[in-house]
Amino acid sequence: MEAPDCEVLSVREQLFHERIRECIISTLLFATLYILCHIFLTRFKKPAEFTTVDDADATVNKIALELCTFTLAIALGAVLLLPFSIISNEVLLSLPRNYYIQWLNGSLIHGLWNLVFLFSNLSLIFLMPFAYFFTESEGFAGSRKGVLGRVYETVVMLMLLTLLVLGMVWVASAIVDNNKASRESLYDFWEYYLPYLYSCISFLGVLLLLVCTPLGLARMFSVTGKLLVKPRLLEDLEEQLYCSAFEEAALTRRICNPTSCWLPLDMELLHRQLLALQTQRVLLEKRRKASAWQRNLGYPLAMLCLLVLTGLSVLIVAIHILELLIDEAAMPRGMQGASLGQVSFSKLGSFGAVVQVVLIFYLMVSSVVGFYSSPLFRSLRPRWHDTAMTQIIGNCVCLLVLSSALPVFSRTLGLTRFDLLGDFGRFNWLGNFYIVFLYNAAFAGLTTLCLVKTFTAAVRAELIRAFGLDRLPLPVSGFPRASRKTQHQ
Repeated sequence: MEAPDCEVLSVREQLFHERIRECIISTLLFATLYILCHIFLTRFKKPAEFTTVDDADATVNKIALELCTFTLAIALGAVLLLPFSIISNEVLLSLPRNYYIQWLNGSLIHGLWNLVFLFSNLSLIFLMPFAYFFTESEGFAGSRKGVLGRVYETVVMLMLLTLLVLGMVWVASAIVDNNKASRESLYDFWEYYLPYLYSCISFLGVLLLLVCTPLGLARMFSVTGKLLVKPRLLEDLEEQLYCSAFEEAALTRRICNPTSCWLPLDMELLHRQLLALQTQRVLLEKRRKASAWQRNLGYPLAMLCLLVLTGLSVLIVAIHILELLIDEAAMPRGMQGASLGQVSFSKLGSFGAVVQVVLIFYLMVSSVVGFYSSPLFRSLRPRWHDTAMTQIIGNCVCLLVLSSALPVFSRTLGLTRFDLLGDFGRFNWLGNFYIVFLYNAAFAGLTTLCLVKTFTAAVRAELIRAFGLDRLPLPVSGFPRASRKTQHQ
């Protein structure tokens, strides 16, 4: 009887040590992400909001910033979740019995997926609304001013918002699935209500990715062109430097002699414009000093990489559309147990897994670029050391919605065969063939349309500017004629 008891104790002790090891690894990963996000947010926050005369306002803003840092760390973790799982699977396949990677197992990966899901729910439903109401609160009338009074008001507002959202979700569930079991399931707050609410939020995030990613894929070419130095055939830096110096001199004269103009001048606006022009001139000087290798090789290679990645993404989605019509296994589904290290999730092995990871990161960056390029969300774009606290909260919420929908987005488009783990695979709409098929078709169609329109227009515009045809008094289709003042000059 003693031998079985010792074996049971040894198994329990081993499980206990494994759980402790997983907790330590998860804590270290989260601490790293938290520090990186804190450094990132401090570069965009408005310093005046944290050095106010009222200590209560500064304390409230500091607490809200920490909550935003936590949310942004969860968003970054959601972005890294699927690539980390794919790479871990390939590492376990290549080194199945290596002693130094025994900590990397299915239990750890499954735990990370559950933690990201849990804290995404917590941030979206509780922390970010609390941070917003906390920064906007002033305390109840007649109560003592201070942080504690604001906390009371925020808690009351959060409870009212929770009741409102709970009622809306309950009504929506009754409309969509009108039976007693589905309505009673929402009474189980943690097991059904939060996953159902997060499923709705994730569906909105996937729809937002559907709109922003094709727009971002088209915008990536112009954004990369602004960051890199173009060949001399496509860009005249001397002319840009001359124009920038001329505008800077004109603004300097207006600032030094404000009485010379009969119109009232906004001096703060003029100073901001002058600072922007000076920054632009410094960047142009650096680009002019670029080497011939950077000028003639870096830009074409970057454009070629973007074109290959975008074309490969559209090709994979097109193949996945055909697979959806032929094979039912192509449908996205959830996986309860993380059985890693048994089979590769790519037909090309490790190389295919690396391509999948690169495509997932590329589409995420493109979706962020498209999100901030869209007219609806352009006002949310953060500014360096000039972003209000409420704007930071809005950015963190939007980035968390986009990033938490990224695993579902990637699996729905067939970018990877890695099945969704934990509660990410419990979304009801993932099993609907028509939704998945129409989503893939819409993504392929919108991406192709945006690329054809943007790429052909960009090439046509660059060629016209390179040969100087934009300065001629000739009607060029799709491009504005030069002004009469420019023509006479």
